[in-house]
Amino acid sequence: MIYLDTSVALAQLLAEDREPPGALWQEPLVSSRLLEYEVWTRIHARRLGRTHGDDVRALLGRVAWIEMAPPVLARALEPFPTPVRTLDALRLASIEFLRAHGQVVELASYDERLVGIARGLSAGAGCLTGSPRPPGSGPTEGSSAPRPWQS
Repeated sequence: MIYLDTSVALAQLLAEDREPPGALWQEPLVSSRLLEYEVWTRIHARRLGRTHGDDVRALLGRVAWIEMAPPVLARALEPFPTPVRTLDALRLASIEFLRAHGQVVELASYDERLVGIARGLSAGAGCLTGSPRPPGSGPTEGSSAPRPWQS
């Protein structure tokens, strides 16, 4: 299961310099409800609702949602080994919630700060890093190379 961070979703939707590997979209995706709000806020801020709305809905429709339930919010209030930003605390608490319930979760993020903190928590075992990735440069289907978001 892959925890999808906003940075990766927006890179896919906005055709940024880095592109998530195609194999990522074949994996089960999960994210906190923050993703939906962050993506739509950025799309509307750029006035791209009309041109990108269908793509946004399709991408978000593939994601299983973790609600901001009391156990997730309670964990976000606890200290982390490294100082974290508020929304990152919610993301990391969501990942830890899933892991506490027996899920194997990898983080897909281009946010180097979030990736570093997640690795320190072991929540980031297998993180998609923020390095630029030219389109089509991933391993071919059936290749034995590790997935790009694995450590």
